Amino acid sequence: MSLKRIPSIRLIPLSFLAAIFVGAALLMLPVSTASGKGTDFITALFTSTTSVCVTGLTVVDTYSYWSTFGHVIIMGLIQIGGLGIITVITMVMLLTQKRFSLGERKMLQDSLNLSTDVGVIKMLIRIVRGTLIIELTGACFYAFAFIPDYGIGKGIWFAAFHAVSAFCNAGIDIIGNGSLEGYASNGLVLLTTMVLIILGGLGYVVWFDVAENIWKGIRRKWRPAQIMKRFTEHTKLVLTFTALLIVFGWIIFFLAEYKNPGTLKGMSLGDKLLNSLFESVTLRTAGFATVSQKAMTDVSCVIAYILMFIGGSPIGTAGGVKTVTFFLAYIGIVSYIRSEKPVIFNRKVPDEAMRKATAVVYLAGFTIIILTLMLMTTEHVGLQDALFEVISASATVGLTRGLTPELHTLGKIIIIVAMYLGRIAPISLAIFFAGRKKPDDGCRYLEGKFYVG
Repeated sequence: MSLKRIPSIRLIPLSFLAAIFVGAALLMLPVSTASGKGTDFITALFTSTTSVCVTGLTVVDTYSYWSTFGHVIIMGLIQIGGLGIITVITMVMLLTQKRFSLGERKMLQDSLNLSTDVGVIKMLIRIVRGTLIIELTGACFYAFAFIPDYGIGKGIWFAAFHAVSAFCNAGIDIIGNGSLEGYASNGLVLLTTMVLIILGGLGYVVWFDVAENIWKGIRRKWRPAQIMKRFTEHTKLVLTFTALLIVFGWIIFFLAEYKNPGTLKGMSLGDKLLNSLFESVTLRTAGFATVSQKAMTDVSCVIAYILMFIGGSPIGTAGGVKTVTFFLAYIGIVSYIRSEKPVIFNRKVPDEAMRKATAVVYLAGFTIIILTLMLMTTEHVGLQDALFEVISASATVGLTRGLTPELHTLGKIIIIVAMYLGRIAPISLAIFFAGRKKPDDGCRYLEGKFYVG
């Protein structure tokens, strides 16, 4: 069967799988490791999966284990994974001036999770251009911190790598052990990282809606309230819910960790506020850390589970079930209790969107439960550590309580599966294996009586 005849719902998961194995093959080469001896298949596969799935969990120290060539491969895999394989392939086709068929436009529409293929090529160009501009800007800000520490050449390379990793919400660093713990008091590095994470997690549709309305507002001299009023209901929901989650996490982490000697206790008040905010932002699928996740209080761990599970927003680089999906599932419960139609910002939510949101949340939760039980059984670890690691992997966050580097082969495979499922989404995999829909046989069934609750 040719690629053109493979449905996009199957081609998209397969393309990620292909990228993972190609990346693993490249990382197994002797030139990819600092020792020059090559690496084993599981380590290469794990690193390739965490890069393509923009997760950030690692079983070896990225800085010391891999060579510069290996770092370049990892950064390339992160960029491909963040943008999406289909997006990258389409850009290559555009550069070679290839004409697009209707089927190829539909495939690109599905890969970007758009509702229509009208203007999809133009949208793709804007996404890639916007991504490069944001990453380049982020690298420039990083350079002011990294060049004084590492010199011009190494500082520029570190700035570029971490800009890509932060924007794509990968959370992989090449600074050394401890992620960004060495920069816990560096406002420039932490603020730059947070801005890149948030921009990547908001979603491309939100970018363009905000930018277009701001530009239009400037030309027509609108007040800020007039500009925000013209945002789409999707943009309003994403911005509002994202802000609420960040502030909620910020306050809880600050209060829960304020006197914790393993995290914030030794910091100044300003650094405590900054690092609490950073923790709230990075848990939304980024994976960088400035404090030990293992040392966090139980309260912070529970909040971390929630923030990681929700993740970022649709049509972006973030993982998780997504802000809009989670809120629609929540509003469905509220509207049922109140016997009302689900309405957000004076707009009725389509029934199909409500059903999809419920299915995504249910399948994601079910997947996490199953994989957590498997990890607890195979690795003989406690619920808190196993659940943290599995949610982090399946929501493509990348934070760890120190369990991942200690996993045996079977445990690593479980986390690899969690990362892959988290990137392509459990519902996509369910549809992938479902095959063709059963044709309507014309039968009509009598309504049954079922007692609920």
